[in-house]
Amino acid sequence: MKPLLFAAAAVLLLPAAAQAQVAAATVPNTFDDPAARARPVTPPPAPAAAPALSPDRAHPESEDILRTLIASAQAGAMDYALMSDDLAAKVREQEATVTPIIDSFGALVAVDFIGSQDRNDLFSVTFANAATEWVIGVNDDGKVAALLFRPAS
Repeated sequence: MKPLLFAAAAVLLLPAAAQAQVAAATVPNTFDDPAARARPVTPPPAPAAAPALSPDRAHPESEDILRTLIASAQAGAMDYALMSDDLAAKVREQEATVTPIIDSFGALVAVDFIGSQDRNDLFSVTFANAATEWVIGVNDDGKVAALLFRPAS
């Protein structure tokens, strides 16, 4: 009985660091494996740089089409004739949500071309109540095949 009490008393009297070492004894110790220390640590790869934007527009009429689409959304009647069938179907699904958002931006103040990438044009679009960025992609048939917007960063 005395050895058990002595062991319990020894654990209580041990400094917290020693108790932590006892608890950590179940974790593998790399100091026990010198080869593990000698293995070189490979840093993670650097994130890929974003592709550069071209200063040339992918489609010469993309700004005019974008202005028309924004105006039609704010008027409550999206102009689906400007869109590919695929995009029109997707926009129809989201129209009840997207149209009020675009309308809440207020009056269109400025549309500034930023650049093109992969046949898509990026614009900074400033409204009375919001600053946004828009991506518009026009296909070979002259129809909008991609249309995205987000708050300006």
